[in-house]
Amino acid sequence: MDGRALTVRSLTEHRGAALALASPLPVVEVLLDDADGLVVADDLRTDEPLPRWDNSAMDGYAVRQADVVDLPTTLRVVADLPAGSADEPVVGPGTAARIMTGAPVPAGADTIVPVELTDAGTGTVLVREAPAAGVHVRRAGEDAVPGDVVVAAGTLLGPAAIAAVASLGRATVRVHRRPRVAVVSTGDELVPPGTPLRRGQLPDSNSWLLASAVRDAGGTPVRIGPVPDDVDALRSVLADLDGTVDAIVTSGGVSVGAYDVVKAALADDPGVEFLAVAVQPGKPQGLGRLPGGTPIYTLPGNPVSSFASFEMFVRPAILRMRGLADVERPSMSAVADEGWTTPPGRAQLMPVRWVGPDRVVRATARGSGSHLVARLALAEGLAVIPAEIDQVAAGDRVTVLKVSP
Repeated sequence: MDGRALTVRSLTEHRGAALALASPLPVVEVLLDDADGLVVADDLRTDEPLPRWDNSAMDGYAVRQADVVDLPTTLRVVADLPAGSADEPVVGPGTAARIMTGAPVPAGADTIVPVELTDAGTGTVLVREAPAAGVHVRRAGEDAVPGDVVVAAGTLLGPAAIAAVASLGRATVRVHRRPRVAVVSTGDELVPPGTPLRRGQLPDSNSWLLASAVRDAGGTPVRIGPVPDDVDALRSVLADLDGTVDAIVTSGGVSVGAYDVVKAALADDPGVEFLAVAVQPGKPQGLGRLPGGTPIYTLPGNPVSSFASFEMFVRPAILRMRGLADVERPSMSAVADEGWTTPPGRAQLMPVRWVGPDRVVRATARGSGSHLVARLALAEGLAVIPAEIDQVAAGDRVTVLKVSP
């Protein structure tokens, strides 16, 4: 122990402290091809009306409404306008222009007659029926007018938003860069997956779990580990990472055991604190900033504890670094299929899976089960049970954070 008084926080208080370490990362300009999954830094406004001109919503003929009052009628075709045509014909009395979807409506025309209502002629066209004036005409500016915000700052760029940026004629966009997050697992017992195990050894699953979680949160993981229970070795790893990544996440070595290497390595660092959070799993926690300013989140080593702690404390911070305002997982009310015990005076984060069509959930393991990594693969959500709840009974309603698609 380092002699410092142990702080005890509620789940909500520690979430706030973890999030306070994060802020949106610097802005970079990227090609639209590279913008998917990034967050827009500035409001993007249009300088022109969208659409830029009146255009046809149908393949057919641009005509004057006055010429299609008495039907059927035959009109002379004076132009052929495919989409993208720069021609500017004038449709006068008794004439029509053949027009394709998206082509600008020519001067003089006020109605689009779909080709299905004609004989599809090219020199002349027989119009059998006609819609009212303005039908099938897409008006300039009906989508946006100059000065309108088309894509707001803070928007996550997915297919629809990227299409909107492209519609402004922009080949690049200013975004918050993607956070680089180092993941460091610790423990003499850990070996890389695929290594033959001797008695007492375990495959390192935490660094893979957390690297995948970083990627799922929109960050770029830098996976380091496993690092042995050697204070000097860990200090060297952290010193090399400080200032080269946007955040560091460690797993293991934060409890009160004799080999808690993360606590020992950072014991003299005034920018990092270790504390207890009133939550199960994930009671032992640490966070702060290294001397170079890099935020560090030190999580427990049991896989379920690491997973739940990442979800509650680290994932929201990564989303804020990306420039997102909403950093919360979707939540929903569900019904417990079976009961389970809860820890006195502590909130509980119980991995659950769906077992019924009407939002019925079941715990993936009995009790906290913080070491049960194989059972963790079944989890589709985390049931968040408040500290004041003594017991979850079958049929009780619980709030579930959705953590899988």
